[in-house]
Amino acid sequence: MKQIRIGTRGSKLALWQAYYVQDRLQAHGMESEIVIIDTKGDQILDRSLSKIGSKGVFTEELEVKLGNGDIDLAVHSAKDMQSSLDEAFELIAFTPREKTNDVLLSSNKALSLESGVPFVIGTSSTRRIATLKSLYPHIKTVDMRGNLQTRIKKMQDGQCDALLLAYAGVHRMEYDDQIAQVLSLDTFTPAVGQGTIAIECAVALEKERKTKIKEALNDPATETCLKTERAFLKKLEGGCSIPVFGLATLSGNQIHFRAGIINLSGRKSIRIERQGPMDAPEALGLAMAEELLEAGAEAILKEIKGQL
Repeated sequence: MKQIRIGTRGSKLALWQAYYVQDRLQAHGMESEIVIIDTKGDQILDRSLSKIGSKGVFTEELEVKLGNGDIDLAVHSAKDMQSSLDEAFELIAFTPREKTNDVLLSSNKALSLESGVPFVIGTSSTRRIATLKSLYPHIKTVDMRGNLQTRIKKMQDGQCDALLLAYAGVHRMEYDDQIAQVLSLDTFTPAVGQGTIAIECAVALEKERKTKIKEALNDPATETCLKTERAFLKKLEGGCSIPVFGLATLSGNQIHFRAGIINLSGRKSIRIERQGPMDAPEALGLAMAEELLEAGAEAILKEIKGQL
Protein backbone atom coordinates (compact mmCIF):
# COMPACT_ATOMS: atom_id res chain seq x y z
CA MET A 1 0.00 0.00 0.00
CA LYS A 2 1.35 3.43 -0.94
CA GLN A 3 2.12 5.99 1.74
CA ILE A 4 -0.89 7.66 3.35
CA ARG A 5 -0.87 11.46 3.37
CA ILE A 6 -2.35 12.86 6.60
CA GLY A 7 -3.68 16.43 6.47
CA THR A 8 -3.71 18.46 9.67
CA ARG A 9 -3.77 21.97 11.05
CA GLY A 10 -0.40 23.22 12.31
CA SER A 11 -1.01 23.91 16.00
CA LYS A 12 0.83 21.80 18.58
CA LEU A 13 -2.41 20.10 19.59
CA ALA A 14 -3.42 19.37 15.99
CA LEU A 15 0.05 17.94 15.33
CA TRP A 16 -0.20 15.80 18.48
CA GLN A 17 -3.38 14.33 17.00
CA ALA A 18 -1.76 13.79 13.61
CA TYR A 19 1.29 12.05 15.12
CA TYR A 20 -1.02 9.90 17.25
CA VAL A 21 -2.82 8.82 14.07
CA GLN A 22 0.50 8.24 12.30
CA ASP A 23 1.69 6.01 15.16
CA ARG A 24 -1.53 3.96 15.06
CA LEU A 25 -1.19 3.48 11.30
CA GLN A 26 2.48 2.51 11.71
CA ALA A 27 1.50 -0.10 14.32
CA HIS A 28 -0.77 -1.64 11.67
CA GLY A 29 1.97 -1.68 9.03
CA MET A 30 0.96 1.49 7.14
CA GLU A 31 3.49 4.19 6.29
CA SER A 32 2.35 7.83 6.27
CA GLU A 33 3.46 11.43 5.96
CA ILE A 34 2.00 14.54 7.58
CA VAL A 35 0.88 17.53 5.50
CA ILE A 36 0.26 20.79 7.42
CA ILE A 37 -2.60 22.96 6.15
CA ASP A 38 -3.56 26.44 7.39
CA THR A 39 -7.29 27.02 7.96
CA LYS A 40 -9.49 30.10 8.18
CA GLY A 41 -9.98 29.46 11.90
CA ASP A 42 -6.21 29.57 12.42
CA GLN A 43 -5.71 32.71 10.33
CA ILE A 44 -8.45 34.95 11.78
CA LEU A 45 -7.96 35.35 15.52
CA ASP A 46 -9.38 38.83 16.13
CA ARG A 47 -13.02 37.79 15.69
CA SER A 48 -15.20 35.18 17.37
CA LEU A 49 -16.06 32.00 15.46
CA SER A 50 -19.67 33.12 15.10
CA LYS A 51 -18.51 36.28 13.30
CA ILE A 52 -16.36 34.49 10.71
CA GLY A 53 -18.88 31.76 9.91
CA SER A 54 -18.68 28.73 12.13
CA LYS A 55 -19.38 26.03 9.56
CA GLY A 56 -16.14 24.49 8.36
CA VAL A 57 -13.98 27.21 9.88
CA PHE A 58 -11.37 24.61 10.91
CA THR A 59 -12.10 22.06 8.19
CA GLU A 60 -12.79 23.74 4.84
CA GLU A 61 -9.19 23.99 3.63
CA LEU A 62 -8.49 20.37 4.63
CA GLU A 63 -11.54 19.24 2.63
CA VAL A 64 -10.29 21.13 -0.43
CA LYS A 65 -7.05 19.13 -0.22
CA LEU A 66 -9.02 15.89 0.26
CA GLY A 67 -11.11 16.69 -2.80
CA ASN A 68 -8.02 17.47 -4.89
CA GLY A 69 -6.36 14.22 -3.83
CA ASP A 70 -3.47 16.14 -2.23
CA ILE A 71 -4.10 14.26 1.04
CA ASP A 72 -5.76 10.91 1.83
CA LEU A 73 -6.97 11.64 5.36
CA ALA A 74 -7.85 14.75 7.34
CA VAL A 75 -7.42 14.62 11.11
CA HIS A 76 -9.82 16.79 13.13
CA SER A 77 -10.91 17.35 16.69
CA ALA A 78 -14.36 15.76 16.37
CA LYS A 79 -15.98 18.75 18.10
CA ASP A 80 -14.75 21.01 15.26
CA MET A 81 -16.60 18.99 12.62
CA GLN A 82 -19.65 20.61 11.06
CA SER A 83 -22.86 18.62 11.57
CA SER A 84 -23.39 18.00 7.83
CA LEU A 85 -20.62 16.95 5.45
CA ASP A 86 -20.49 17.52 1.73
CA GLU A 87 -21.55 14.31 -0.03
CA ALA A 88 -18.01 13.91 -1.38
CA PHE A 89 -16.60 13.30 2.12
CA GLU A 90 -17.16 10.88 5.00
CA LEU A 91 -15.96 10.22 8.53
CA ILE A 92 -14.49 6.72 8.66
CA ALA A 93 -13.04 6.53 12.18
CA PHE A 94 -13.19 7.97 15.68
CA THR A 95 -10.26 7.31 18.00
CA PRO A 96 -10.75 6.12 21.61
CA ARG A 97 -12.29 8.94 23.60
CA GLU A 98 -10.42 10.95 26.21
CA LYS A 99 -12.12 12.17 29.39
CA THR A 100 -14.83 14.56 28.14
CA ASN A 101 -15.02 17.16 30.94
CA ASP A 102 -14.36 20.87 30.67
CA VAL A 103 -11.68 22.18 33.03
CA LEU A 104 -10.73 25.49 34.60
CA LEU A 105 -7.06 26.19 33.89
CA SER A 106 -5.20 28.76 35.96
CA SER A 107 -1.88 29.50 37.64
CA ASN A 108 -4.02 30.21 40.73
CA LYS A 109 -5.06 26.71 41.80
CA ALA A 110 -7.39 28.15 44.48
CA LEU A 111 -9.87 29.43 41.87
CA SER A 112 -13.27 27.77 41.85
CA LEU A 113 -16.55 28.63 40.16
CA GLU A 114 -18.41 27.77 43.37
CA SER A 115 -16.38 30.11 45.63
CA GLY A 116 -18.53 33.13 44.82
CA VAL A 117 -15.37 35.19 44.27
CA PRO A 118 -15.49 37.17 40.98
CA PHE A 119 -12.73 36.55 38.45
CA VAL A 120 -12.23 36.70 34.68
CA ILE A 121 -12.33 33.63 32.40
CA GLY A 122 -11.03 33.58 28.84
CA THR A 123 -13.16 31.53 26.43
CA SER A 124 -14.62 31.88 22.93
CA SER A 125 -17.23 29.12 23.39
CA THR A 126 -20.84 30.33 23.30
CA ARG A 127 -21.86 27.17 25.22
CA ARG A 128 -19.42 27.87 28.05
CA ILE A 129 -20.21 31.60 28.17
CA ALA A 130 -23.97 30.97 28.31
CA THR A 131 -23.54 28.33 31.04
CA LEU A 132 -21.44 30.73 33.10
CA LYS A 133 -24.05 33.50 32.69
CA SER A 134 -26.76 31.10 33.81
CA LEU A 135 -25.10 29.51 36.84
CA TYR A 136 -22.17 31.76 37.78
CA PRO A 137 -23.23 35.37 37.07
CA HIS A 138 -20.36 36.71 39.22
CA ILE A 139 -17.86 35.44 36.60
CA LYS A 140 -16.80 37.80 33.81
CA THR A 141 -15.66 36.43 30.43
CA VAL A 142 -13.35 37.79 27.75
CA ASP A 143 -13.13 36.41 24.20
CA MET A 144 -10.06 34.19 23.89
CA ARG A 145 -9.09 32.74 20.50
CA GLY A 146 -5.87 31.07 19.35
CA ASN A 147 -4.16 27.78 20.04
CA LEU A 148 -3.71 26.52 23.59
CA GLN A 149 -0.21 27.94 24.03
CA THR A 150 -1.35 31.37 22.77
CA ARG A 151 -4.26 31.41 25.21
CA ILE A 152 -2.07 30.42 28.14
CA LYS A 153 0.37 33.22 27.23
CA LYS A 154 -2.54 35.71 27.15
CA MET A 155 -3.63 34.48 30.59
CA GLN A 156 -0.09 34.83 31.94
CA ASP A 157 0.02 38.37 30.51
CA GLY A 158 -3.00 39.26 32.63
CA GLN A 159 -5.80 39.26 30.05
CA CYS A 160 -7.76 36.82 32.26
CA ASP A 161 -7.42 34.87 35.50
CA ALA A 162 -8.34 31.46 34.08
CA LEU A 163 -9.24 29.61 30.90
CA LEU A 164 -12.19 27.28 30.35
CA LEU A 165 -11.05 24.41 28.10
CA ALA A 166 -11.62 20.78 27.17
CA TYR A 167 -9.68 18.39 29.41
CA ALA A 168 -8.54 16.39 26.37
CA GLY A 169 -6.44 19.20 24.87
CA VAL A 170 -5.04 20.26 28.23
CA HIS A 171 -4.03 16.68 29.03
CA ARG A 172 -2.51 16.01 25.60
CA MET A 173 -0.41 19.17 25.88
CA GLU A 174 0.64 18.12 29.43
CA TYR A 175 -0.80 21.12 31.29
CA ASP A 176 -2.54 18.94 33.89
CA ASP A 177 -0.62 20.67 36.69
CA GLN A 178 -2.46 23.93 35.89
CA ILE A 179 -5.98 22.47 36.23
CA ALA A 180 -7.69 24.32 39.08
CA GLN A 181 -11.05 22.56 38.71
CA VAL A 182 -12.54 19.68 36.71
CA LEU A 183 -16.13 20.69 35.91
CA SER A 184 -19.18 18.48 36.27
CA LEU A 185 -20.55 16.82 33.13
CA ASP A 186 -24.06 17.56 34.38
CA THR A 187 -23.39 21.30 34.60
CA PHE A 188 -20.95 21.68 31.71
CA THR A 189 -22.17 18.96 29.35
CA PRO A 190 -19.58 19.08 26.55
CA ALA A 191 -19.85 19.96 22.90
CA VAL A 192 -20.73 17.10 20.58
CA GLY A 193 -17.58 15.11 19.80
CA GLN A 194 -15.44 16.55 22.60
CA GLY A 195 -12.50 14.33 23.51
CA THR A 196 -12.11 12.29 20.34
CA ILE A 197 -10.32 12.60 17.00
CA ALA A 198 -12.33 12.26 13.79
CA ILE A 199 -10.79 10.86 10.60
CA GLU A 200 -12.23 12.22 7.36
CA CYS A 201 -11.58 11.03 3.82
CA ALA A 202 -13.01 11.41 0.35
CA VAL A 203 -15.81 8.96 -0.46
CA ALA A 204 -13.79 8.16 -3.59
CA LEU A 205 -10.80 6.80 -1.60
CA GLU A 206 -10.14 3.15 -2.48
CA LYS A 207 -12.32 0.80 -0.43
CA GLU A 208 -9.40 -1.42 0.62
CA ARG A 209 -7.47 1.58 2.00
CA LYS A 210 -10.54 2.81 3.89
CA THR A 211 -11.05 -0.61 5.47
CA LYS A 212 -7.44 -0.88 6.63
CA ILE A 213 -7.41 2.69 7.95
CA LYS A 214 -10.64 2.12 9.88
CA GLU A 215 -9.27 -1.11 11.38
CA ALA A 216 -6.19 0.77 12.60
CA LEU A 217 -7.90 3.87 13.97
CA ASN A 218 -11.55 3.32 14.82
CA ASP A 219 -12.86 2.63 18.33
CA PRO A 220 -16.33 1.01 17.92
CA ALA A 221 -17.65 2.24 21.30
CA THR A 222 -16.65 5.84 20.54
CA GLU A 223 -18.10 5.52 17.03
CA THR A 224 -21.48 4.48 18.47
CA CYS A 225 -21.49 7.47 20.83
CA LEU A 226 -20.46 9.90 18.08
CA LYS A 227 -23.11 8.59 15.70
CA THR A 228 -25.70 9.40 18.39
CA GLU A 229 -24.31 12.86 19.07
CA ARG A 230 -23.81 13.83 15.43
CA ALA A 231 -27.31 12.71 14.40
CA PHE A 232 -28.64 14.94 17.18
CA LEU A 233 -26.48 17.88 16.07
CA LYS A 234 -27.36 17.46 12.39
CA LYS A 235 -31.10 17.64 13.10
CA LEU A 236 -30.58 20.84 15.11
CA GLU A 237 -28.23 22.22 12.41
CA GLY A 238 -25.78 23.12 15.15
CA GLY A 239 -22.33 24.55 14.44
CA CYS A 240 -19.41 25.70 16.60
CA SER A 241 -21.19 28.95 17.49
CA ILE A 242 -24.53 27.42 18.58
CA PRO A 243 -24.63 26.54 22.33
CA VAL A 244 -25.95 23.02 21.82
CA PHE A 245 -24.39 20.22 23.85
CA GLY A 246 -24.59 16.43 23.90
CA LEU A 247 -22.77 13.49 25.46
CA ALA A 248 -23.48 9.83 24.75
CA THR A 249 -22.01 7.07 26.93
CA LEU A 250 -22.46 3.29 26.89
CA SER A 251 -23.84 1.16 29.70
CA GLY A 252 -24.32 -2.54 28.99
CA ASN A 253 -26.14 -2.72 25.65
CA GLN A 254 -27.67 0.75 26.08
CA ILE A 255 -26.65 4.24 24.99
CA HIS A 256 -27.22 6.88 27.65
CA PHE A 257 -27.56 10.31 26.01
CA ARG A 258 -27.80 13.66 27.75
CA ALA A 259 -28.20 16.72 25.58
CA GLY A 260 -29.64 20.18 25.41
CA ILE A 261 -29.47 23.81 24.37
CA ILE A 262 -29.00 27.10 26.20
CA ASN A 263 -29.68 30.58 24.86
CA LEU A 264 -26.88 33.16 24.64
CA SER A 265 -28.00 35.07 27.75
CA GLY A 266 -28.08 31.86 29.80
CA ARG A 267 -31.67 32.56 30.86
CA LYS A 268 -33.32 29.73 28.94
CA SER A 269 -32.11 26.16 28.72
CA ILE A 270 -33.59 22.76 27.94
CA ARG A 271 -31.92 19.51 28.99
CA ILE A 272 -33.05 15.97 28.20
CA GLU A 273 -31.66 12.54 29.14
CA ARG A 274 -32.77 9.32 27.43
CA GLN A 275 -31.54 5.79 26.72
CA GLY A 276 -31.70 3.68 23.61
CA PRO A 277 -30.29 0.46 22.13
CA MET A 278 -26.67 0.38 20.98
CA ASP A 279 -27.63 -0.86 17.54
CA ALA A 280 -29.66 2.30 16.73
CA PRO A 281 -27.48 5.30 17.68
CA GLU A 282 -28.71 7.67 14.96
CA ALA A 283 -32.34 6.94 15.84
CA LEU A 284 -31.72 7.94 19.47
CA GLY A 285 -29.91 11.14 18.47
CA LEU A 286 -32.66 12.09 16.03
CA ALA A 287 -35.45 11.36 18.51
CA MET A 288 -33.71 13.45 21.17
CA ALA A 289 -33.33 16.37 18.76
CA GLU A 290 -37.00 16.20 17.79
CA GLU A 291 -38.04 16.07 21.46
CA LEU A 292 -35.83 19.06 22.21
CA LEU A 293 -37.29 21.05 19.30
CA GLU A 294 -40.82 20.31 20.48
CA ALA A 295 -39.87 21.36 24.02
CA GLY A 296 -38.90 24.86 22.86
CA ALA A 297 -35.46 24.52 21.24
CA GLU A 298 -36.79 25.70 17.88
CA ALA A 299 -37.59 29.14 19.33
CA ILE A 300 -34.23 29.28 21.13
CA LEU A 301 -32.35 28.38 17.93
CA LYS A 302 -34.21 31.08 15.99
CA GLU A 303 -33.34 33.64 18.69
CA ILE A 304 -29.65 32.59 18.71
CA LYS A 305 -29.29 32.72 14.92
CA GLY A 306 -30.85 36.18 14.93
CA GLN A 307 -28.25 37.41 17.43
CA LEU A 308 -25.09 35.90 15.88
